[in-house]
Amino acid sequence: MRLRVVTVLSLALVVVVLFAAVRAEVPKSTTAPVLIYTSTPRYDVTAWLQGGERFPQRARLMLRSNGVSHLLLPDFSASADAELSFDGTKLLFAGKKSATDHWQIWEVSLPKGEPKQLTACASDCVRPFYLPDERFVYARKIDGFFRIEAAPFDGGKALQLTYVPGNVLPTDVLHDGRVLFEASYPLGAGDTAELYTVYPDGSGVESYRCDHGDSRYSGRQVSSGDIVFVNDRGLGRFTSPLAHELQIAAPQGEFAGDIAQLSEDKWIVSWRADAQQHYSLREWNQITNGSSSLVAEEGSDAVQPRLASAREVPNRFPSALHDWTGANVLCLNTYTSKLKIANGSVESVQLYTQNAGKPELLGRAQVERDGSFFLHVPSDRPIQIELLDRSGNTVQREQGWFWMRQGEQRVCVGCHAGPERAPENAVPQVLVKSTDPVDMTRSLANETGGR
Repeated sequence: MRLRVVTVLSLALVVVVLFAAVRAEVPKSTTAPVLIYTSTPRYDVTAWLQGGERFPQRARLMLRSNGVSHLLLPDFSASADAELSFDGTKLLFAGKKSATDHWQIWEVSLPKGEPKQLTACASDCVRPFYLPDERFVYARKIDGFFRIEAAPFDGGKALQLTYVPGNVLPTDVLHDGRVLFEASYPLGAGDTAELYTVYPDGSGVESYRCDHGDSRYSGRQVSSGDIVFVNDRGLGRFTSPLAHELQIAAPQGEFAGDIAQLSEDKWIVSWRADAQQHYSLREWNQITNGSSSLVAEEGSDAVQPRLASAREVPNRFPSALHDWTGANVLCLNTYTSKLKIANGSVESVQLYTQNAGKPELLGRAQVERDGSFFLHVPSDRPIQIELLDRSGNTVQREQGWFWMRQGEQRVCVGCHAGPERAPENAVPQVLVKSTDPVDMTRSLANETGGR
């Protein structure tokens, strides 16, 4: 199959696409905020990394208005993960009617609608978010791992978005239409948390930044476009101009993440002094670094604050996927990298997938002198790339996994180049040689009788 589009989604390059969506202005309130939050005896904020329960002792959604909190869904044994619709009139949440049920995704109209069950998962479905195209995303546990799906509100077939051998949870839908999610680092293989993005058709997966180190999780986008998240030192943020995180000068203590924004400088945060205390909700002023208590429940954690108001509508994403047997990936120059790869050291590239939880070699292709290669790879399954020298020794190999959707085409600037890098204005030698990619799907086709 030939490469049809050159300027496509990249593993390391965020391609700017113009969308035809209109954003709604969030009205500014002059009264005390109406809050929806989760009350739970114990919140294990990183239990998802091992596929565990974040609310091991139940959870209940609460509504706080005029300084008073009351139970939002009294007919549910458990409820959590609240997310308001863009106009503020409906609420998505994860809920259990009885204690023995699996978590399912529900929607209810505010203030007193009848909850409607949206999923019928054989295991838990959690962490729902609205998409701007009459769909919603959430995490479904499949074969012991949380994976992200998108489903239409009309009850149609769900679309799986993530394909790594590890747990992933969505944390927000960004202004540009991408889904922000948390997963292990290296992706699908590590034991620390990192933030990634994927488009709502499952294409274009990449880490949000490549300055990996401390765990980063519970990311939310604020009105400036920055991503605010929890790290091992408190709160951090990603800003547009910088390729690395910035530490936020926040109060000492522990944060549960999922901040809610009252104004540019005032946030609602879930905070506790140390692990022996419970999380409470506090209004924090970034200018003065002062905070005041909003919700503090004796014997319970107050987490996941949501403002009951309208908010910005993300851009719609026009998917370009189509019915192929695989996907194409073009690497422009393996030597354009954050890694130290010496010029001329790479002779070939190998591709792996996973089979029964173990790496399986799919094939090998030549890397051109300018560092370029072009592969046709399996879609909708974990894949991993390894670079070899002339003696067949490993120059670099990915530690984690990524995936490509059926019919996806990607152009990488280099190998782990970082999203801030731009390609050289040159035709890669591999395309001068041939516009047909090396087919890495044949061994799978032989094993399965075709896909």
